[in-house]
Amino acid sequence: MATSRHTKRKKKTRRKILYTVLVISMLLLSGVIVFATNLSLQTKNATANMYEPLERDKVEETKSKFESAIAEDSAFTFLLAGIENQEGATYGRSDVIIVATINPKTEKISMVSIPRDSKVYIPDLGYEDKINHSYANGGINYTINAVEELLDLKIDYYVSTDFQGFEDIVDTVGGIEVDVPFTFKAQLTDSLKWKTFTEGTMDLNGNEALAYVRMRKTDPQGDMGRNLRQKDVIQEIINKGTSLSNITKIDDMIADVGNNVKTNIPTSEYLGLIKMYQNLKSSPIEQLQISGDDATIRGIYYFIPEEESIEEIQQQLKLNLDDFGQNAQSDLNKTKNVNNLTLGE
Repeated sequence: MATSRHTKRKKKTRRKILYTVLVISMLLLSGVIVFATNLSLQTKNATANMYEPLERDKVEETKSKFESAIAEDSAFTFLLAGIENQEGATYGRSDVIIVATINPKTEKISMVSIPRDSKVYIPDLGYEDKINHSYANGGINYTINAVEELLDLKIDYYVSTDFQGFEDIVDTVGGIEVDVPFTFKAQLTDSLKWKTFTEGTMDLNGNEALAYVRMRKTDPQGDMGRNLRQKDVIQEIINKGTSLSNITKIDDMIADVGNNVKTNIPTSEYLGLIKMYQNLKSSPIEQLQISGDDATIRGIYYFIPEEESIEEIQQQLKLNLDDFGQNAQSDLNKTKNVNNLTLGE
């Protein structure tokens, strides 16, 4: 009898545990459904403001490559542009241009920052100029075309943000923690006050983080030092933005930055992007560096990239792309060949 009662008690306990697991699972599933619905309702206007396809995206009208990349774990290219708006200007100027190749299969991210004063050929203008002048003359489309010409690499996706958008992003994720490599002072954009960044760990708000990533004149490593600081800040923002505590605030984040951020990533892929990055966030970012020389031409300062350095970076970025990226690269080469034939005729 005692054994029979013990067996019944064990079965009852198992049923209770199973019931509890099922209830918790249903609650979690309901929470995800409610969250997804809430996201689509609260961020409709903000995401509409953010979404800005490239001119070629409008022409191609093909299925989202990003959706394919998520489904197939395929590599893709990504451009981040930090925009300095100027009063009376149509587009402003690109103060920061960062290109990355992201490979979910190998869990590797390769990144290169292109100095804003780099003298490059701008296809839409038909002559060489500073790369940040590409944005000033034609916005993100001109900049992406110039970057593709420089790196011989097709850009799949972009995100551009002005200074206010950058500050909002940092503040929305609750600020960031950085490891300041050396002590220096930088001017804050709003108050114009000078902020001292002390060597070691510091917590920064959005306005402070902007001054931190923009400073380059007193960095012992020049642009290389600024690039490393930018990489660390970007990684910290993404880590915090995709953390469990902040994922539930994604609708607030989008609402906060909607007027200051533009991207060609479809809204429907945001959660997929977050999920993908969860697998990549512990992977170190490979920071590539463009070598070159300073030059003054007709009284104007330029950074002249070395051809060998550009070729090496092209190869390293392409090595991080799988078949998806290589196919996109093949499409770019075909397009360039057609354009060259047309020009020749």
